[in-house]
Amino acid sequence: MAELQQLRVQEAVDTMVKSLERENIRKMQGIMFRCSANCCEDSQASMQQVHQCIERCHAPLAQAQALVTSELERFQDRLARCTMHCNDKAKDSMDAGSKELQVKQQLESCVTKCVDDHMHLIPSMTKKMKESLSSIAK
Repeated sequence: MAELQQLRVQEAVDTMVKSLERENIRKMQGIMFRCSANCCEDSQASMQQVHQCIERCHAPLAQAQALVTSELERFQDRLARCTMHCNDKAKDSMDAGSKELQVKQQLESCVTKCVDDHMHLIPSMTKKMKESLSSIAK
């Protein structure tokens, strides 16, 4: 993928992740740490009970992090498939005898369209993740 296009996607995804971290994940981390600290306050609990309590406190955050990772991987896979399709089309054009400059322009245009299409998915993906994270936090 062209460097400029890759940078566009990276910046948009970074902005989304920072927003999710600030507005959702960070609150969940605070809850998890306070919950874990409360587990340790129970002097009557066995070491195993305290450990199980702490694990229960960590579960929502782990679930949230897995959700974000999964969504980002799915997004990256879709974008990679799109750009691979562009590469295949460019190779086919070269094999058919098209001029190198023409093929490069075709490839650049195709990759830009992939990036544009996927940039449009980011707001709905963000909204979906925020809704999912909110339901996990409850």
